[in-house]
Order: sequence, then structure tokens, then C-alpha cells
Amino acid sequence: MTRCAYFDAGQCQSCGWITDDDADQLARKQTQSAEAFASIYDQQPQWLAAHASAPEQMRNKAKMAVAGTLQEPSLGLLELGQAPVDLSDCLLYTDELRSYFPIIKAFILRAQLAPYDPTQRRGELKFVLLTQPWPESPLMLRLVLRSKEALDRIGKHLPSLQAQLPKHSVVSVNLQPEHKAILEGPTEIVLSEDRWLPVQFNQHQLLFGTQSFLQTNSAVASALYRQAAQWIDELAPTSVLDLYCGVGAFAYHASASTRRVRGIEISGEAIAAAKAALTRNGQPSIVFCCDDAQTALSTGKSPDLVIVNPPRRGLGEKLCASLNRCSSPAVLYSSCNLGSLQADLKRLTRYRANRAQIFDMFPHTKHFEILVLLEQLPINH
Repeated sequence: MTRCAYFDAGQCQSCGWITDDDADQLARKQTQSAEAFASIYDQQPQWLAAHASAPEQMRNKAKMAVAGTLQEPSLGLLELGQAPVDLSDCLLYTDELRSYFPIIKAFILRAQLAPYDPTQRRGELKFVLLTQPWPESPLMLRLVLRSKEALDRIGKHLPSLQAQLPKHSVVSVNLQPEHKAILEGPTEIVLSEDRWLPVQFNQHQLLFGTQSFLQTNSAVASALYRQAAQWIDELAPTSVLDLYCGVGAFAYHASASTRRVRGIEISGEAIAAAKAALTRNGQPSIVFCCDDAQTALSTGKSPDLVIVNPPRRGLGEKLCASLNRCSSPAVLYSSCNLGSLQADLKRLTRYRANRAQIFDMFPHTKHFEILVLLEQLPINH
């Protein structure tokens, strides 16, 4: 069992299962998943052993609310009516990630970035978003501000900050002017020379923009992509359609010399990053398109394999209906929400889950990732 001083003191309850034994947490997630599948199928899929996470130092990103004063800023939790909690010593972050918090606090003072006070509606700096995919790799630092008022001061002191960060790190300012519980706004100003954050997953190097999605647990994400690649190679499809492809993690792991892969994503930034990574990966036969998943699935010939990695809300009724109408022999579904996955599997009446595996992306919480391989049933089923 993992002990956390913040949890024991009642200061942070984010890791609601942390008092449970690590093995018991994983068994509980497996049981919940099996029960969800039992409500759909009369026979369970082949379950591979759940992939566990390290219990500590596994998170690659920190989303820290800024509170306190210029002289003593706090990075962590801030709830109205309660004292701020500085989470700089959270055991979920690597030692190296934690080592940057004092550097950032010193920069806050030098650049005179007054912490935003939501009760008084004064101050500038709302959040610090720090991401380092692997130890000793470049990182991404995003400062969420209320306005552009501090941009000149940030620019003046930026060189001294960058000198203390790994080479090729990305630094940006996000503008979130509204007095709402919203983490970030739509406007991003990249301050560093480097725009993309390089992230190595297995043999592939991906690129991430400031608003691209990155799995929060790099080691478990690597295992997820490796398992997906293994199942795909066993299926040996000649054509693959990757919906919700993001920056291309599944698409790159699906690539092969004899395989055509098409990645679809609605985010223009993510598609730009996915295309920029092509040259870093030997120009595989992948085409990335900025498009809607529904439109992409409904046009053209059905591929041999469809990969779906939707947001927490899942695929929904309309897209599931389109999958049922297509003639793709298999669907590879990666889900971070057991509830929406269960709803989608019930809708996918032309398919049956044959194999599944849990990846414990979020230890000490009720959340986890599931990878499911579905194969199409005979038409007369």
C-alpha cells in the first residue's frame, strides 16, 4: 500500500483508492470490467493479464493551480473558501519533475506574475501546466494567464528560465480571461523556439503541441501501444483507419511497409504534429487528415481494421451505427471510460469482443484504460 502525507492529512483526496493494496486495486478494476462485459456477452473475451503501473513517480504531467503570494507562491490545489494546498512534493511526480517546481516559483517572483485570486478577481497567473514525458527529456511549460499584461516581463526573464530547463523544451502562455472553473482558454502564445515536444513511444518518436492530448503515464502508454501493435500485426490488415488519431500514436504503431494507414482527427494542431513527425519515423505509409470521424467512416471503402480511441464520452449511437454498416472485419477500441465503452459495445451489434486488457494508467483511482479487440460476426448471426 502506498502512503501519502497529503491524503492522510485530508489535504488532497484525488487518489481515492490509495489506502487499498496495489494488487487489490487492479483486481477491483478487472472485476468491474468483467461484470460490464458480462452484461453484453454470454461469453467473456480472452482477458490478458492487467498491466500494472508503478505506484509512485508515474505521472508525466502536473496541472497546478497557482495561489499564495509573489514571494511564496503555491502550486497545487485551490478551492474557494479553503486554504491552498501546495502539491510540489506529490509522490505521483518523478523526482526530476518535482525539481522544476522551485525553478518555476523563482520565475514567478522575477517576472512579477501575481497569483490569481478568484475571490478578489485580481492577479494574473492562474495555472502552471508542466509536462515531461520521460526523465531527462525536454519538457513543456504552459503558463495560464488572465491577460497579456505580463507578456513583456515574461519575455524579459524567459532566457534565464530556459537556461534551467532541458534543451528543446517548449514554453508557452495560454490566455484564460474568464472567471470560470476552466483550466485553459483557446489562445496559445508559444514563446520558445521549439513548437513541438518530442516524445518517444517504443520505436516511434511523436510530436506534441501545447494543446495536444498526451497520456498521463508514459510507461503504461508505451505498453498499451505495444499491445495494440502486436494485435494489429497478428490481424495483418492491408488498410487501417485510425479515428480520433490525435498526434498519431496508434497510427504509427499500426504502420508497416505493406500497410496503408489513414489517421483522422478533428484537431488541426494534432494533425499538424502528426504530419511533422513523419520525417522522424522514416516516412511511413500514413496519411493524416483533419476531418470528422463520422464523415471519414462513411466515405470510401471499408478498411480491414478500424482503430477508435474516443474521448471519455465514447463513440455514441451514430458512429456505432456506421461501424455496424461497414464491412471492416475488426475494430480495435481503446477506452478510458468503462461506462461509455459498455454503452458502445452494446450498440456494436455486428461485433464481438474477442480479446481485452486493462492498462492501469491511473493507479490509486477508479480510472483505467481498456484495450479491446472486436471482430465482426457473420451476417446471419
